[in-house]
Amino acid sequence: MLSSFQALVMGAVQGLTEFLPVSSSAHLILVPWLLNWEDPGLAFDVALHLGTLLALLIYYWQTWIKLVGSLVTNDVASRRLLFLLLVASVPGAVIGLLLEKEAETIFRSPLLIAATMAVLGVVLWLVDKLARSKSKIQDLTVGDALLIGFSQALAIVPGVSRSGATITMARALSIEREDAANFSFLMATPIIAGAGLLETRKLVTAGIHAPVLWGFLASAIFGVMAIAGLIRFVRTQTYRPFAWYRVAVAIVVLAVALV
Repeated sequence: MLSSFQALVMGAVQGLTEFLPVSSSAHLILVPWLLNWEDPGLAFDVALHLGTLLALLIYYWQTWIKLVGSLVTNDVASRRLLFLLLVASVPGAVIGLLLEKEAETIFRSPLLIAATMAVLGVVLWLVDKLARSKSKIQDLTVGDALLIGFSQALAIVPGVSRSGATITMARALSIEREDAANFSFLMATPIIAGAGLLETRKLVTAGIHAPVLWGFLASAIFGVMAIAGLIRFVRTQTYRPFAWYRVAVAIVVLAVALV
């Protein structure tokens, strides 16, 4: 079992990397692997993801009240955005259920993670560099939402990054950087909530110990920091630093694996 310190570190890693486009699932596998810590397992991962769900609800609580409230008000724009978020969540939910066993086994290979980290990092950099920033969230169509949803489904493979894939697709559709991040984070809420509810049984079965609580709290706190930091950063900067970070991590993982 992880110590409380290790749980805090893992919670901080999850909170930061869930929203920065660098792949939280890859880091949750790589950090214990590189530090020779015990793999915390998927039950602990569930607690960390519930922490990031709390971070999303804290940061976007006003937006979600507006979106849900649109079901009983005349706020057509919010109701349309809510519909698009639900549409975008479908592909990830379906593919996640179909490939659940693979996600727990063969997809956790460090070499596979190194490959996806590097390739998707380069793709993020190229798309962000070449994309035209001319569209806002309200310009998204149902087809756009489905495309972003399918890109989110790719994150079943560690190293792809849910936020990285969805932001990359949104940028390819010419969505402005800040709006691309906001849509990515908003659409993460139903998918993380759904996955968390389905996997809660694993957390309950494993038991809720002090390290689990520390990991949950660290994940929530650092998650809020990551969301706020990224939104503020991309108002004036590109996604290039995250792309090169991904490539650097891939090189380190490959070197360690070969040695």
